[in-house]
Amino acid sequence: MKVLDSLVTQAASIAAIRRDIHAHPELSFQELRTSDVVAAKLTEWGIPIHRGLGKTGVVGILKNGNSSRAIGLRADMDALPMQEFNQFPHTSQHAGKMHACGHDGHVAMLLAAAQHLAKHKNFDGTVYFIFQPAEEGGGGAREMIKDGLFEKFPMQAVFGMHNWPGMAVGKFAVSPGPVMASSSEFKITIHGKGSHAALPHNGIDPVPVACQMVQAFQTIISRNKKPVDAGVISVTMIHTGEATNVVPDVCEIQGTVRTFTLEVLDLIEQRMKDIAQHTCAAFDARCDFEFHRNYPPTVNHEAEAAFARQVMQGIVGEANVLPQEPTMGAEDFSYMLQAMPGAYCFIANGEGEHRHVGHGEGPCTLHNPSYDFNDELIPLGGTYWVSLVEAWLAAKA
Repeated sequence: MKVLDSLVTQAASIAAIRRDIHAHPELSFQELRTSDVVAAKLTEWGIPIHRGLGKTGVVGILKNGNSSRAIGLRADMDALPMQEFNQFPHTSQHAGKMHACGHDGHVAMLLAAAQHLAKHKNFDGTVYFIFQPAEEGGGGAREMIKDGLFEKFPMQAVFGMHNWPGMAVGKFAVSPGPVMASSSEFKITIHGKGSHAALPHNGIDPVPVACQMVQAFQTIISRNKKPVDAGVISVTMIHTGEATNVVPDVCEIQGTVRTFTLEVLDLIEQRMKDIAQHTCAAFDARCDFEFHRNYPPTVNHEAEAAFARQVMQGIVGEANVLPQEPTMGAEDFSYMLQAMPGAYCFIANGEGEHRHVGHGEGPCTLHNPSYDFNDELIPLGGTYWVSLVEAWLAAKA
C-alpha cells in the first residue's frame, strides 16, 4: 500500500479535526460550525474559499500552473438525527444528533488532501474542494447545483467517496453504471365510510382495501418490470382506526420505492397509482395518491470509474480494488453525476475493531448508534484524492 508520507505525518492532526466534528454534529443545512471549521482550515493553508452555496456549503479553490483542466472532489458534512450510544471522548455532545454515517471522516479525508495539495502543488490545473451540506435527505448537492456550483466553478469531472463498513481496511470499490438506488416516498390515503364494527354492511371498510393494495403492489415487482431490473417497494406504515369496535373512515399507507433506473421508477409509480385507484374503485372507496421522488439513482460514468480504478490500483494493488456491488441505499451525489461526468467510490472502513473502548453494543455499520469512522482511513483516503487529482490533471483533455 503506497500512502503518501506527508499524509501519514499529518494524520493525527486531521484525526483531531475529525473527532472534533464528530463531537459537534449538525443536521442538514445547519452545518454552521462545521463549515466554519472547514473554511478556517482551508484559509489557514492558503486555499481561497467560497461560502454559501446550498446555504452552508464551502468550496475551496486551488489553482496551479496554466492548464484549464479542473476537477471537483466532494465530501458531505451533515449528521443524522439519532442518539449516539458510544461513550468514547469524542462522542456527540448534542442529544439526538450523531455522525453515524462517517461524513465527519469524509470531511477529514478531503481536508487531508487539501492540505497536501496546497503545500506540494504537484499538479497543473484547478482543484475544487466541495464540502456539501445536507446529504441525509436534504438534497444539498441539488441545492449547490441550483446555486451555480458548476457554473461558478467549471470542471471536467467530479468525484465522491463514501466509507464502507464490512470491508477490510486497505480496499476500495468502484464500478461503472448504477451503484446506488433512487429513493422515493409514497403516501396513499384510502377514504371509506365508517360504521359500527357489528354492522360493517353500513360502511365501506378501508382496511381490506389497504390489504389488497399492499399485496397487489408486489406484483409490480414480480410481474410488471423485467426480472433483470432491480426494484423494491416497501410498505413500512399502515395507520388506521381508533377503537376495536369501529370500522374507520380512513386508512393511510406509506413507504418507499428504490430503483436503479428512472425508467423502472416511472413504471412503478404509474402502476402503483393505477392499482391504488382501481382497487379503491372495486370496493367503492376512493384514495389520494402521493408519490415524492427524492434522490435519483447514482450512476457512475464509465470512463471516470475506470480512471478512478486505475488510480486506486496504483495505491493498494489490483487485488484490493473490488467491483462495487450496487446497494439500494440512496445518495445525493447522484445529482452531481447527472450534471457532470464522474464516479462515486467506496473506501473500506473495517469491521469496527478500531473503536477499541467506549463504543456501544451495536455493530460499526452505517446509521447505527454504535458507529464510528475509522481514522486509519484518513491518510489512505487522502492519498487517493491527491493521486486522483495529479493523474486527472496530467491526463490529456
